[in-house]
Amino acid sequence: MPQRFSPGRCARLIVKIGSALLVDADGSIRRDWLATVAADIAAAHAAGQQVVIVSSGAIALGARRLGLSKGGRASLEDAQAAAAVGQIALSQAWAELLGSCGLTAAQILLTLDDLEDRRRYLNAASTLDRLLTLGAVPVINENDSVATAEIRFGDNDRLAARVAQAARAQGVLLLSDVDGLYTANPHRDAAATRIDEVTHIDARIRAMADGGSASGMGSGGMASKVEAARIAQAAGAHLAIASGQRPHPLAAFLAGGTGTVFVADPVRGARKSWLAGRLTARGTIHVDAGAADALARGASLLAAGAVTIDGRFTRGDVVEIAGPDGRFARGLAEYDAADAVRIAGRRSAEQADILGYAPRSALVHRDHMVLL
Repeated sequence: MPQRFSPGRCARLIVKIGSALLVDADGSIRRDWLATVAADIAAAHAAGQQVVIVSSGAIALGARRLGLSKGGRASLEDAQAAAAVGQIALSQAWAELLGSCGLTAAQILLTLDDLEDRRRYLNAASTLDRLLTLGAVPVINENDSVATAEIRFGDNDRLAARVAQAARAQGVLLLSDVDGLYTANPHRDAAATRIDEVTHIDARIRAMADGGSASGMGSGGMASKVEAARIAQAAGAHLAIASGQRPHPLAAFLAGGTGTVFVADPVRGARKSWLAGRLTARGTIHVDAGAADALARGASLLAAGAVTIDGRFTRGDVVEIAGPDGRFARGLAEYDAADAVRIAGRRSAEQADILGYAPRSALVHRDHMVLL
């Protein structure tokens, strides 16, 4: 399974490193360990693989320098201040260690909106592509200094998966303080066993995930990693959760190390991949069972199948579609919310009189919709 992430089979690889691996308990950078990661990246680069790093650690590093309690996470203001200070130290460390291996580091700080807004997403994708073709190693983190509680990724696992979409990567490697997904939390249940491969994320797989961060430094947990896997799979990228607690963790994993691999889905079109990976939506269209079945077979969402409309959205905004069993699709609205409310449940023949103009073919067209 690790060979899916080798240079010969994975031209572009996203490597995410969590705070618990990068920062010691006293808040200092683990430079000796990080130097082995830089050496692994240099070896992958020499073998023809382009690597993007998604690096946590800024808040933990800044908290130490500012003397903040709870690792800088006591409040949003503390986290923002800690990130502003820690990001400088983090970027400097990466630049020095990659530079010592003959590589050029490039820093990119992203917010949720940078990847949720289609135009900004395409700009980010273009920048990533140019940096990689020039031989640079992008080092990416969430821009925690300006992110708010309402508008943020909140963890770098999902950020890594979204970066994989933007970079058109074939693989994502989440280096963690655990070596994969277990049937239960291995820190609490000695009988828990690791799952080697996941081809489909369902309720059973989600139930195994634990939302807590074992180290207390990070903001994620296994739940965020499983959600990241869903995003990566939809983008056509394999995702692995593997231990980073040894020196040269990337080389160790590729040499046959253990972990959990989430197998990629068939590659979708670029727009549908972006839709599947989004974390926010402007509203929800609730549909009846008949409409849900029709959409599952590839149909567009007609107004007649809509039951209720929630949210405030305009034409072109992303909306979610929920059936009797919950959310199952996402797409671009063909109507403003107000007009969608007016024609929900109505047949096509009635819509022109209600709207005062010729109705469009669907509330959400199948060409701009993706099943989740």
